Amino acid sequence: MIKVTGLANEIAKALQTYSEEVVEGLELAKEKAAKNAVKKLKRRSPKKTGEYARGWRARKVGSAWVVHNATNYQLTHLLEHGHAKRGGGRVPGIPHIGPVEKEAIKEYVEEAERVIRR
Repeated sequence: MIKVTGLANEIAKALQTYSEEVVEGLELAKEKAAKNAVKKLKRRSPKKTGEYARGWRARKVGSAWVVHNATNYQLTHLLEHGHAKRGGGRVPGIPHIGPVEKEAIKEYVEEAERVIRR
């Protein structure tokens, strides 16, 4: 027979183990989503010289993962949304960041739900 205090301690231990597994699983899900986003951005980015496409990186900042272009960060907005030409007119944007961002969010949410259900 288990005493009430013993039962409470066992439940507390089980919950602690579960929460640690969930936190670890969510950390892995964040890293995986960020690294997959980098792979997709390298494939889908405009490749006039290739330097911009090769510049995508994922790094951990605090508890978050950040995806950024390390070589040509100043081009991300211009290429994604377009820009004005020097002599007038506009250059159309090439949406490549937004779609990958949506896919990464979806991937993370699905993985997070899977981790929590375990």
